[in-house]
Amino acid sequence: MSALSRPVILLLSGLLLLTVCIAVLNTQIPLWLSHESWSTLQIGLISSAFFTGNLTGTLFAGKLINRLGFNRSYYLATAIFAIATLVLVLSHSFESWAFWRFIAGNGCALLWVIVESALLCSGTLTNRGRLLAAYMIVYYLGTVFGQLFISAMPLSVTALVPALVTLMMLAIIPLLFVAVTAGEAEEALETPKQPGVMKMFFRRQSRLGINGCIISGVVLGSLYGLMPLYLSHKGMSDSNVGYWMALLISAGIIAQWPLGKLADRYGRLLVLRVQVFVVILAAIAMLMNASLVAGLFILGSAGFTLYPVAMAWACEKVSKSELIPMNQALLLSYTAGSLAGPAITSLLMETWSDNILFVMIAIVSFVYLMMLLRKTDQQATPIAHA
Repeated sequence: MSALSRPVILLLSGLLLLTVCIAVLNTQIPLWLSHESWSTLQIGLISSAFFTGNLTGTLFAGKLINRLGFNRSYYLATAIFAIATLVLVLSHSFESWAFWRFIAGNGCALLWVIVESALLCSGTLTNRGRLLAAYMIVYYLGTVFGQLFISAMPLSVTALVPALVTLMMLAIIPLLFVAVTAGEAEEALETPKQPGVMKMFFRRQSRLGINGCIISGVVLGSLYGLMPLYLSHKGMSDSNVGYWMALLISAGIIAQWPLGKLADRYGRLLVLRVQVFVVILAAIAMLMNASLVAGLFILGSAGFTLYPVAMAWACEKVSKSELIPMNQALLLSYTAGSLAGPAITSLLMETWSDNILFVMIAIVSFVYLMMLLRKTDQQATPIAHA
């Protein structure tokens, strides 16, 4: 597959529909449970259950794709996601909600590995940046459409879930017209000497990229899982929460392409430093009750662009046969952060106040900034020379 070829477009089209469903559920489930008077801790743990599913799903994704191929794995993952969402209509206990969100997380992780691995393996140093940028733009567009979808549809579980399951089934259609398994991605998967996923964590040149994915997971997991709750506790209606979340994510879409070009031109180390510093400033601004529009826009533009820059940094020094295990390692890092973020932050919010959300974001970002400021002479160089 070449950059923005027909297979790439069809693959991203299916991802767009699935991302709409993921975004709707990530925002709406905390609101549903909050209306049922569930505690902040319970809601945070259910969000963490989804990210735990992302973690376990990433572990077996490579073997499953190697056995079934990209297309059939995509169909299976979509079916898992749809079934786990449909049974939420019949769920009434904490254990049931946590279990089915865990199963949904497994399906979503498999979908991400399929799409990201296919794009990474089909790309080269000259077009991989564009493929990743297109991937992230489609992902965030789907997330924004999901927030707007909340405002346009009935918000009860019984009314919204069937509509989402229908969208998931429609997401299968684009993959019926393209054989993803016939490309270079499959050859990379079947390489006999392909290294293990755990070895990727010990690559010295990729370490800061992996750490960046962990921090990105903490930040985005907390924003996805607990920002709707924060806004709801401020007295906003569900539809207004959807609009504010759409603003947050739209900022990430707007900043995606410019920051990618800046990273290629001036180096990812410098861009990551600026991004993390801006995240800290935005979190402080939210704590000081500054303009909600400005605070969310700045937080979104910096926070939602951390992952692709860190991901590109980690991938630029590995061979093509190592891209899939590295992709799995990066997703594991991201989901580990996404798991820890909502769980710890929700506990602290339950104990003290909702403002702990921004304190937590500022603290973890500051820790990563300190990592970026150390031993700069040993860090990987940008791929601008390519």
